[in-house]
Amino acid sequence: MTITKRFWIALVFSIPMLIGMILMPFGIMVPGSEWIQFVLTTIVMAVAARPFIQSAWASFKKHHSNMDTLVAIGTAVAYVYSIYAMFTGQAVFFESAAFVITFVLLGQVFEERMRNNASNAIEKLVDLQAKEAGVMRDGKLVKIPLDQVVEGDLIRVKPGQKIAVDGVITEGSSTVDESMVTGESMPVTKKTGDKVIGSTINSNGTFMFKAEKVGSDTMLSQIVELVKKAQNSHAPIQNLTDKVSEIFVPAVLILSILTFLVWYVFLGATIAKALIFAVSVVVIACPCALGLATPTALMVGTGRGAKMGILIKNGEVLEEVNDVKTVVMDKTGTITNGKPEVTDIIGNEKQVLSIAASLEESSEHPLATAIMDKAKVENVQANTATDFSAVEGKGVTALVDNQKAFVGNDKMLSDVKIDSELQDKMVQLQNEAKTVVFVGVDDKIIGLIAIQDAPKATSKEAIATLKARGLRTVMLTGDNQRVAEAIAKEVGIDEVIADVLPGDKADHVQALQKDGKVAFVGDGINDAPALTMADVGIAMGSGTDIAIESGGIVLMKNDLRDVAKALELSRKTFNRIKLNLFWAFIYNVLGIPVAAGLFFAVGLSLSPELAGLAMAFSSLSVVTSSVLLNKSKIEPKVALN
Repeated sequence: MTITKRFWIALVFSIPMLIGMILMPFGIMVPGSEWIQFVLTTIVMAVAARPFIQSAWASFKKHHSNMDTLVAIGTAVAYVYSIYAMFTGQAVFFESAAFVITFVLLGQVFEERMRNNASNAIEKLVDLQAKEAGVMRDGKLVKIPLDQVVEGDLIRVKPGQKIAVDGVITEGSSTVDESMVTGESMPVTKKTGDKVIGSTINSNGTFMFKAEKVGSDTMLSQIVELVKKAQNSHAPIQNLTDKVSEIFVPAVLILSILTFLVWYVFLGATIAKALIFAVSVVVIACPCALGLATPTALMVGTGRGAKMGILIKNGEVLEEVNDVKTVVMDKTGTITNGKPEVTDIIGNEKQVLSIAASLEESSEHPLATAIMDKAKVENVQANTATDFSAVEGKGVTALVDNQKAFVGNDKMLSDVKIDSELQDKMVQLQNEAKTVVFVGVDDKIIGLIAIQDAPKATSKEAIATLKARGLRTVMLTGDNQRVAEAIAKEVGIDEVIADVLPGDKADHVQALQKDGKVAFVGDGINDAPALTMADVGIAMGSGTDIAIESGGIVLMKNDLRDVAKALELSRKTFNRIKLNLFWAFIYNVLGIPVAAGLFFAVGLSLSPELAGLAMAFSSLSVVTSSVLLNKSKIEPKVALN
């Protein structure tokens, strides 16, 4: 039975008792009211209160106590005593047990609704899935349900349709709205060879694509699972809460017994009056608010992150982020675009580019790809090259038009001649954070090709925001020192660690951790060990699967500015957890003395039903505090110099 149904049952059967309480001051007594209260409360206890009692008993058998223990004991004592009092002609308070259950369930109903509101991001993502797909089967285009699509299927997408699953375009082109996954409002141009994401919306073109990931393997499904996992995870601080609850519950029960004894034995109160104080202590001390403090804030924080394109994968990250002192970043694909492009050609442009293209035509190196792309743009034809020879660590040589030609790096300068003008130009280009490729014929360099992986347009702003937050920024890269320092200078990074082998990145992160907790931002396979070693691993959404799996936070928009947003969101979420715990604890500390009757002499006391109402509102206040996290500002603004 759902919480909502249990609440309505408790409410319906409690209302007649509430009416009786209202009529009593006017001298109106319902005949057989005690028996009516007994029947109504029995139904409430049997149906609405049963899960509380079952939970408390299960914990007791394991020698533990939980938040339901106090509710179960408080209401059970009130119910059982009232039965005894009814047969002995004493005052009963069946209504106390019924009202407490009703108010506790009221709090849980609101909590459940707010939980649902906090999880809207997930629900919206799931609802965005396509229901069917147009698939080529036996040479014909047929519509099939989404769950029947298999890897390797060729799927046609028309304008305005949702893309069924993840895949690669094989024919056609279009623009695609990927905002539901990446948060990017601008449509993205897609052509043959480009990847498409399931559940995103095709805009104006028609294309065919090959299904690569289906079912639970799609990006959307992975995102949903990541968010669900995060929302159900526990921050380390939750472990403290659980330990406190285990001590707190027995302490409250002891205090309740002492309250009864003090009032009945030492102050001469009636059993009924002493019992009311004892039950009130149990009810008001129920640490429901303590238990809600962490999970509700975690759910809201991760849900909001999902809407922003920031996936927080587990609760542990939140606590670690709070103490981060240094942000370490990979260069390629993180700070830069990750795609080298030819920016300058020094010398006879067509000759230099032709020779370079002739030697690099069969190479799969990223720099070779950049040269070939430039040759295509400039319509420069590559000549036939023969007698290829790789010079280890330097470059490659071959015969082009019966001349010995070579292409390589600056290590070739020890074997060939370069005039002073080209050498000065080389230094200038390298100072501009460009990688210089040397092109030569017959042991003489005839030209230079400058290639650059340029910083992302947003990187400078992102670094400025991080530094404004008092964070130390470090670039950790396998690129050469000069290029790395030039890029760092351009975007404003404090420190550069260059010429790092892939396997050594984790060691450098570990060394930096001596000065405080470290967040690492990366996207490649080589970044995975560093992402794991760091206190907080932040993976770019465009990165490799292993990098994304290794990171505690994933940035779906591949925007470095989201690092600051992710850190800010995590900090605010963790601070909201601490605020919730503080208020929940203060509530219990202040409420117990009142419930125990310490202020009875000045007319301040709490009946069990009022204690139950106060406890319900305490839980609601904690949940409301968590939901208000949605209204917190997560947009740091930093003026650039």
